Amino acid sequence: MDTKRDYFEVYTALSNWLTRYPRLITLLRLFNRFVVVVMYVAYLATLLGIIWLHRSSVVDAVKAVYPFILVPGVGFVLLTWGRNYLSAPRPYEEWEIAPLIPREKQGDSLPSRHVFSATVISLVVWRVAWPAGIALLVLTVLLALARVIGGVHYPRDVVAGILCGLICGACLWLF
Repeated sequence: MDTKRDYFEVYTALSNWLTRYPRLITLLRLFNRFVVVVMYVAYLATLLGIIWLHRSSVVDAVKAVYPFILVPGVGFVLLTWGRNYLSAPRPYEEWEIAPLIPREKQGDSLPSRHVFSATVISLVVWRVAWPAGIALLVLTVLLALARVIGGVHYPRDVVAGILCGLICGACLWLF
């Protein structure tokens, strides 16, 4: 079984179906952007919330917030280095397909940095307010699906992004 060939056939059938409904493609693109914005706002709000809770002492505020900056930051740098090293091609580079989510970047497909970041941010929020963290993890899974449906990542890319994000985010419980 050729999984890449299966991807191409499934993607082609799905994108051909979606092109008949341009509003669905617009929704896919808007959802992709929406989740990215929600994640960054949630991350910033969580950091500000931690600082606010420890506002009586600058030292305490810094001690409380630094793991939530350090762990995702180090993870992001390591993931970026790893994907630059791997330089895995994106689906639209290997196949004659037009991604439904416009993208021109070459390589750096594995693992998905969008999905990694969303996973880590979800775990940061979970560490502070678990119901919100679970909601963000659901959005992360939907983002992963959107990135595959959009033709900018293979399924393995988003799965690797989630796994790397879970490993990185688990380090938050060490602090």
